Amino acid sequence: MAFLFNRSARPRSPSDLARTTKDLLSRLWDNSGSPKLEDDIAKQLSQMKLITQGTPEVDSAPAAVRSLFDSVIREDLLFQLAHSIRQLPFEARKDTQTIVTHILRYKPNDSPGDPPAINYIVHQRPEVIIELCRGFEDPQSALCCASILKEAVKFDVIAALILYDQSEEHEPAVRLKDINAEEPQSGDGIFWKLFEWIDKGSFEVSADAFTIFRDLLTRHKTLVATYLSANYSLFFDRYHKILMQSDSYVTKRQSIKLLGEILLDRTNYNVMTEYVDSGEHLKTCMKLLRDDRKMVQYEGFHVFKVFVANPNKSVAVQRILINNRDRLLKFLPKFLEDRTDDDQFTDEKAFLVRQIELLPNEPIDPGYASTS
Repeated sequence: MAFLFNRSARPRSPSDLARTTKDLLSRLWDNSGSPKLEDDIAKQLSQMKLITQGTPEVDSAPAAVRSLFDSVIREDLLFQLAHSIRQLPFEARKDTQTIVTHILRYKPNDSPGDPPAINYIVHQRPEVIIELCRGFEDPQSALCCASILKEAVKFDVIAALILYDQSEEHEPAVRLKDINAEEPQSGDGIFWKLFEWIDKGSFEVSADAFTIFRDLLTRHKTLVATYLSANYSLFFDRYHKILMQSDSYVTKRQSIKLLGEILLDRTNYNVMTEYVDSGEHLKTCMKLLRDDRKMVQYEGFHVFKVFVANPNKSVAVQRILINNRDRLLKFLPKFLEDRTDDDQFTDEKAFLVRQIELLPNEPIDPGYASTS
């Protein structure tokens, strides 16, 4: 009769897996560090991962994947996973990363529009995204959360949630219908915390946080142009003080390069014109040209050229360039002169020299000049 007790356990159904995993995760915060609980969660997540991606020998079954997806949504398991990822052991975090990323991409039968999970998050559970962002607060979970977010921020609606959410922890996150794009922010929302995570995080955390930051600001052009216009002073104040003055060479160089990309994007024309009207911004930029690191000088040049090439320079900008004309005309021809194989850079330097030579002896009000 012993054979009756040695039967293989029946495979768990996707709905059972989702329900059991949710129950285990709900107990995790009160029992953190429990080896038994962590092991049970890890086993459930491992089975869920097998359903979502199959094995090298056996492909995943579409019906099982669809059933798991429906169960994850029904049980609100996406939120539980995002909320608990900081508490999970290493392998369980990696499995969570795989499961959630797969669900975010999942579109049954190539249906049109955004994946169903994206629609669910945006309209019913934006807290999923905010919890993943807060994963940057823990170096152990930051890399997995960043991997998921890199997939999520491809979508405009997810980018909007991150940009406009200003909820405190344990509060409901912003809904799209409640966003007022024209209202300036306080600087306390989840997007603004990226500045701190970039500047103060470990090298790996900083790099991933900057990738998310850059994707937000460069992928979603119309959304970001409106956002920067409404939060212009706050954004560039923090950008200059935290990122462009960072003690990290990598952060400083990447931030200057990103600034150039933002200013040169046609969608940000209004932001660019306001930025290059500022004499203080020009002074900041000119200091970069004399940095002791060549790549910082090079990236700073691509911001400096926007000021000089602007045909409607403000009086403040003209005055700085005129007062420094002789020094600039001596400095620029020798600036990074070892870049002999970069013809575009050489041509741009020559163009800037010519523009500086053509400056008037005294500043001219661009408003007056345009009506004469």
